[in-house]
Amino acid sequence: MTIQRRWGNVLIALAGIAVLAVALLVLKRAGGASAAADDSKPALTTVTDLLGRKVQVRVPVRRVILGEGRQLYLVAALDTDNPLQRIVGWRKDLIQSDPDTWSAYLRKFPAIADIPTFGGFEDGTFDIEQAIALKPDVILMNIEAQRATEDARYTEKLAALGIPVVYVDFRHFPVENTEPTMRLVGKLFGKEERAEAFIAFRAAQIRRVTDVIAAQRPARPKVFIERIGGYTEDCCLSFGNENFGKFVEMAGGNNIAKGIIRGTFGQLNPEQVVAADPDQVVVTSANWEAFVPHGRWVGVGPGADLTEAARKLEAYTTRPAYAGITANRNHAFHAIWHQFYNSPYDFVAIQQLAKWFHPALFADLDPDATFRELHERFLPVDYAPGYFVSLPGAENRQ
Repeated sequence: MTIQRRWGNVLIALAGIAVLAVALLVLKRAGGASAAADDSKPALTTVTDLLGRKVQVRVPVRRVILGEGRQLYLVAALDTDNPLQRIVGWRKDLIQSDPDTWSAYLRKFPAIADIPTFGGFEDGTFDIEQAIALKPDVILMNIEAQRATEDARYTEKLAALGIPVVYVDFRHFPVENTEPTMRLVGKLFGKEERAEAFIAFRAAQIRRVTDVIAAQRPARPKVFIERIGGYTEDCCLSFGNENFGKFVEMAGGNNIAKGIIRGTFGQLNPEQVVAADPDQVVVTSANWEAFVPHGRWVGVGPGADLTEAARKLEAYTTRPAYAGITANRNHAFHAIWHQFYNSPYDFVAIQQLAKWFHPALFADLDPDATFRELHERFLPVDYAPGYFVSLPGAENRQ
């Protein structure tokens, strides 16, 4: 009986050791899982924004405020399955400035209507208390908002509450700053590979124009870009050697305003336009019913009625600034979606400009097909043509 009792004690001890070993193994695995979970948590990372500022942000960010609603153009290319998943608030400009794109996203993602909106930093209608209440991990601002945010000490106040502000740019220097902006936001979102894929696509599409221009060195038509046609009756708003002004040069044209306007945006007087005698006139315009009801704007954009757009474009030939110029004699007037100036889709505009300026060289280039492919690969909404229009016969003149 004593031996049996001893063996029983041994078995009990062995069973206890086995239970302890299993428990330790479970705890170890749980600890490993916990560590893995910790690894997935946002990590404090220093990023450099488009103003060269070093900013600490916990990435990947999960809650984002867009300082401009049209930053959705970028966000949708990264968070394609659900472009709303990080957006907790945004400026209301998309709804007003690009209602057709807004409507396309509203049909696909009805919850977009519930995103809180606010006014702009520049006009003093930004509600900092509202922004704080939304508890964002980061606020994305366009670089032109810097002065207003610093004057109001918004950046300082938000930073004190652990809310970093990061500046991006598609508007002032889009040719140079689109790629770094895409990389920056890709890093913030943890979508670096997706950002690089977009960058590679964009660069390849631009080379389809610039490589041909560099090799063929065609004669450059003189081009005047009328900026925001129909948004205002002022003449003659245009671009210097940036934004659409640079797009013209890349597409093989000669922007007549580049030596007159210093900086990205500016204005020529009608006499300067007449004296320059442009061969072609390109009007940037859009659906601006929210700002100028029943105005003279040419409503190009997704799903636009191009017959109506051409009818409204015809009226621009009567502007005093265009009286007697070569473009008027040849009916060489075009309209293009203004929002190309403020989005990562600028390469589509460059392709279309090249096709207008050098139709023989770019007979096989199809900007509509390029934009459609972009939608199919990177965007969650279907492509709807309507982004550019010419007066009858203009596309065949050089």
